Amino acid sequence: MRGAAWWTPDGRVLRADPADRERLPGDTWERAGLPAGVRLEFTARGVSAVEVAYTASSPSATDSYRDAPAVFTLLAGEDAADTPAAPGEHRTLVPLPSPDGEFTLHLPESLRPVLHGLRPVDGTLTPAAPRPRWLVYGDSIAEGWSVSRPHLAWPALAGRALGVQTVNLGYAGAARGELASAEQLASLEADLLTVAFGTNCWSRTPHSAGLLYETARAFLGLVRRGHPQAPLLVVSPVVRPDAESAPNALGATLEELRTAVERAAVDAGADLLPGGGLLHAGHLVDGVHPGDAGHGILAEAVASALHEELRRGHFPAASS
Repeated sequence: MRGAAWWTPDGRVLRADPADRERLPGDTWERAGLPAGVRLEFTARGVSAVEVAYTASSPSATDSYRDAPAVFTLLAGEDAADTPAAPGEHRTLVPLPSPDGEFTLHLPESLRPVLHGLRPVDGTLTPAAPRPRWLVYGDSIAEGWSVSRPHLAWPALAGRALGVQTVNLGYAGAARGELASAEQLASLEADLLTVAFGTNCWSRTPHSAGLLYETARAFLGLVRRGHPQAPLLVVSPVVRPDAESAPNALGATLEELRTAVERAAVDAGADLLPGGGLLHAGHLVDGVHPGDAGHGILAEAVASALHEELRRGHFPAASS
């Protein structure tokens, strides 16, 4: 199982530290129960299919708005195949396209499944080799809210392109730079990190430009304290047409908030990828969230920004 940072006692994936539940906003904690980006990675030898034993819940009221179907998605390279999933307790067979090779199996995220076992039909399974660990903190766009399948979210795409082990810490409707989250990032093993937040500081919890600058600066400072040498990339908010020049309740436009995040990144000594020019309105499915094509563009930009650090081998602590 890859992409999981914490677990509940009954085996559910958590994407926030349960010890910090009382310090986290309720919306962050609710999204932390969604296994965004969590997947099984394994090598098969002589295997025709894998049997997945799991128990799943019905989608939450929030997740019922997502378009992505409830399926296990098997990746063989970039080829993808879906196997339906459903609430309840099940044993599901997922056929493999070839008996030998490396495979990734993404979960039906909206069902928040608990996995009880993975069994090969014939042959043997072994865990995929460990790779450098990449932590990605952000909001609904990082979580992959609007993609048609979880493996098409930009952190998943960029992680595969870079050959790293992605841990998705994106929280839809949340991720406003809470310092508890920064301390969690600082506490986790990581070889590189990316921080991408700010959009939800325009309206959901309004920030002024000055407040967001200080918040982002403090957030990055805490992250850097835990990872003094690891590459740290900040992606400022992507375009949101209704917010770019419209003042929020504290008088800040999204353009001004984006500038605040970018200034904080520079002052914190982080690498910066300006997000404002990466996408245009046509990439957004609802005026806020990019679809599959937009996520592909974001993934390519992030991977390009991190590629040089990877090439140099700047990994202070290789992780499994």
